[in-house]
Amino acid sequence: MEFRNLCSLETFRDICSPSGYSENLEDVIKKEFTRIKGVTYLDHAGATLYPESAVREFCLDISKNVYGNPHSHNPSSRLTHDTVDRVRYRILQHFNTTPEEYSVIFTSGSTAALKLVSEAFPWSAPTATEPGSLFCYLTDNHTSVVGIRGPASAQGALPIPVSPREVEGRARAGVEGGGVGGGRDGAGACQTPHLFCYPAQSNFSGRKYPLGHVRGIRARRLYPACDHGGRWFVLLDAAAHVGCSPLDLRSCDADFVPLSFYKMFGFPTGLGALLVRHRAAARLKKSYFGGGTAAGYLAGEDYFVPTANVCDRFEDGSVSFLDIIALNHSFDALQRITGGMDHIQTHAFGLARYTHMLLSSLCHGNGHPVAQMYTQGQFDSPDTQGAILNFNLLDCRGHIIGYSQVDKLASLYNIHLRTGCFCNTGACQHFLDITDQEVKNNLKAGHVCGDSIDLVDGKPTGSVRVSFGYMSTFDDCQTFLSFVVDCFVEKPPRVDRERLENLRQTKTGPCGNSHQKCSIKPSANGGIEQEVETRRPAEPSLDGCVGPSSAVDTTLPKNPYTLTHIFIYPVKSCAAFEVCDWPLGAAGLLFDRSWMVVNGHGVCLSQKREPRLCQVLARVQLPLGQLSLSAPGMDNLSVPLESADTVKTSQRVCQSKVCGDRVETVDSGDEAATWLSDFLGQPCRLRRQSPDSIRGGQKRLNTAASTAVLSLVNEAQYLLINQASVDLIQEQIRSRQESSEDGQPLERQDLISRFRANLVVAGVEPFEEDSWSQLIIGNAQFLVGGRCERCQMICVDQDTGSKSKAPLLALSACRSGKLTFGVYLSRQVQGDSPSARTLSVGSAVLHRTLDLSL
Repeated sequence: MEFRNLCSLETFRDICSPSGYSENLEDVIKKEFTRIKGVTYLDHAGATLYPESAVREFCLDISKNVYGNPHSHNPSSRLTHDTVDRVRYRILQHFNTTPEEYSVIFTSGSTAALKLVSEAFPWSAPTATEPGSLFCYLTDNHTSVVGIRGPASAQGALPIPVSPREVEGRARAGVEGGGVGGGRDGAGACQTPHLFCYPAQSNFSGRKYPLGHVRGIRARRLYPACDHGGRWFVLLDAAAHVGCSPLDLRSCDADFVPLSFYKMFGFPTGLGALLVRHRAAARLKKSYFGGGTAAGYLAGEDYFVPTANVCDRFEDGSVSFLDIIALNHSFDALQRITGGMDHIQTHAFGLARYTHMLLSSLCHGNGHPVAQMYTQGQFDSPDTQGAILNFNLLDCRGHIIGYSQVDKLASLYNIHLRTGCFCNTGACQHFLDITDQEVKNNLKAGHVCGDSIDLVDGKPTGSVRVSFGYMSTFDDCQTFLSFVVDCFVEKPPRVDRERLENLRQTKTGPCGNSHQKCSIKPSANGGIEQEVETRRPAEPSLDGCVGPSSAVDTTLPKNPYTLTHIFIYPVKSCAAFEVCDWPLGAAGLLFDRSWMVVNGHGVCLSQKREPRLCQVLARVQLPLGQLSLSAPGMDNLSVPLESADTVKTSQRVCQSKVCGDRVETVDSGDEAATWLSDFLGQPCRLRRQSPDSIRGGQKRLNTAASTAVLSLVNEAQYLLINQASVDLIQEQIRSRQESSEDGQPLERQDLISRFRANLVVAGVEPFEEDSWSQLIIGNAQFLVGGRCERCQMICVDQDTGSKSKAPLLALSACRSGKLTFGVYLSRQVQGDSPSARTLSVGSAVLHRTLDLSL
């Protein structure tokens, strides 16, 4: 609460100049964005939100008018043709240019526009007298831009990556020239076409690159054009820029400008455009021709003449004309709500700058910074910085908290942000100091783009990005900052006051080296008092941090531990079935996660989507050969435990997915489907894993676990937790509740049920299981495969289906921001005895501890 008081609206207004529509934004939200009530949406760089009036007006339009195929000539088709032409003109008007200068080629998005350029650009291979084409691109480019090098290289062009500092750092006086692409040195000069690509705004950091680079490259004043003769063309990737910033193509007349409209308006999706400068369009060549692109052709002879109109020539088939018509209403709504892009830029940048200042000045109670910011400069001008913040959070020891942990906790707070590398490997490598070899090694280790492997050997593989739009509010900033303080800051939170003041006042240059530590506490009059101490930052230390011991014990314990609980979950994501002893199967506890519930589209349901699954109790009754299902208000249902071969031949075989793995399943019949559908209130079916469906362990686990045979579990055959760890989490929950005087304490058994483990052992030290490598439980031997990464599932009360943030927040506090608890096991079956094929509560547990990186 103290930090929230510091983050006051008055401070925001003092730092930022609100735009013309900011004062009425609350009314705008109520009218246009009712669906985001309770949601903090901070992923506008991914996709912005559409105003509801734009969709209403579009639906009204298409319900009153008949729009036909624009390639026909009937009245409805002429209406479509004329409306589409009007939208083309409106797009050009938005970017301050005209149909005499540019053409608008509609595509499915920015990526399709880039692909079009890659295939149509006149690449030339080197000859004895002429050098080949160059494809030069800034390393801080989106993946879809870098991907041009594939078609370019195939046609003989040489790809050259260029770092941002080289463009001006290696510049020299070039040869001014005219012509189509510029750079002509006179008669007989090299005419080889080259392409330089750079983003108007980095989608990673929000850095804005000088729009003057367009003419600087064409005039061959900037690198790499200054070192290579020929005709230089410039592609300006505007996809990330145009969502919150104006773009004037009169002063920045790039040859190719790709963009996606959902980043500008939120609706329609699946529609983008390539804006092509006419003098560059004349050089594009195309091999494929589709409907509407031909002036004439012969079916029996290789004869084709393209249409003269640039748009028609490159738009294969009928354009998505209803989506294009929707743009009309999106333009109307944007102008009506905001008054124009200048207002949007001022508003969104103000929110981003304010959040950047507070987040980069926030410190832990021991004075260490909370965030490592990835930005260029001082974040002081919308001319050089967009409404994007990129960062990683740090614990009180100075260690980076993995982005997937931040993402999971943010989802719990209904904060929508983005994590990873954002399809910009070059910027990710630059800011996170990741070498090319490390990228390759991480890939070999199993890390791929888009997964949740956020740290490899303690080094981040990605980061966290928050981005703002025209409907973002000061409350969004405050909610996000409060979330960071609540979940990741060692209390009491402190503010580096000197850095905050430098960021507020200094326009250029780095901040000073001295830090201020600001202790915030309530004053007598209800405000805040600040105790400021100026000092240099200390070296990272472990003081004041909560976490497991790093000591490694390489001996067997003197006193064996005990197995206290055995749980099986016959139906995935349904209630636990506790037993005292149970047989072991090839894929884990016999019948554990052998069934799953799927929705009407065949998608596996979990408690994330349907919390009421926790009230469905599935019991395996081995003597009776049946699976019994029960739920509140429902009669019990029995499903036969018939042999797998009988099941497969008598019921329908289906394909399903579990944790990205495609598995073959067998439908359990209409009676079970009706029972589940009635209870859950949506069409559902019960499916059982087919005996022919073999799943292997997840690649991120160690070798033994990754080669084990799996049922419908998420990661591994068994999940084990330590009772001592549960007790520490319970104590943390109580401590947080006492400080906030809110909520009911959670009992140990309640917490155990939320972690949905198969095996619970009575250990001695909290989280000592993290360092275990081997286990013997009774006579059965197990290998530890890795740690279990937790998500919002542990927030679900397994009796009622209600949700509480307390367990996840407590786990984060106990693990210094990490959300891992419990270890995965796989059974060693080679040479085991019959007594090793059953587990019993009360069995002794022996473990061996080795120094493994789990």
